[in-house]
Amino acid sequence: MALLELSNISYIVKDKSIISDVSLSVNQGDYITIVGPSGSGKSTFLKLCSDLISPTSGTITYNGRPLTAIDPESYRKEVGYCFQRPYLFAKTVRRNILFPYDIRGLEPDMSRIEYLFDLLHMPLNYMERRNDELSGGEMQRICLIRSLIFEPKVLLLDEVTSALDATNTSIVENVIDELHKKGITIISITHNEEQSLRTANRRISIVDGQLAKEEVLR
Repeated sequence: MALLELSNISYIVKDKSIISDVSLSVNQGDYITIVGPSGSGKSTFLKLCSDLISPTSGTITYNGRPLTAIDPESYRKEVGYCFQRPYLFAKTVRRNILFPYDIRGLEPDMSRIEYLFDLLHMPLNYMERRNDELSGGEMQRICLIRSLIFEPKVLLLDEVTSALDATNTSIVENVIDELHKKGITIISITHNEEQSLRTANRRISIVDGQLAKEEVLR
């Protein structure tokens, strides 16, 4: 049974088809890269996978259960999402990192937080920094830490290295590789041809909202 199954998914906005009749089975441990022209529907596809938006038609299941039957908060613990543009919605790093705990009324797991800061090569004292004191690469790493708080089984990445310099790109790529080795399923959008082939076991191309091609890489 597939971990995440998308069956004949379509997404229409104001009579415009953004995603059209896409089906994809994602297995536990897959590393799938998504490529395609700008505006082809890649980010919308990832938002559908994350349950941020719902398909106009078709079904999405997780572990055999329709997303419509799964509590959204439970699902978002299982599926982490990191956007192309780092989005920090509080004024300080601390508030951003603690936000996933706060909205669920949970005590922060500081050992988990310390582990993630170390994993992303960030000093723990960055918790005390304001957002406007961070570089773009640091902001992206904070967003990645936030998405990993609850040890997700699936990580959805929307061009997370596209705006980073070479040093930060290398750090983030290595962390993603390490997470995949630990068994996390990765679905990642990229415009970088080399990046799309480097470690993924599957690559799909989305063109004009349709699944145009699927390749098994290894």
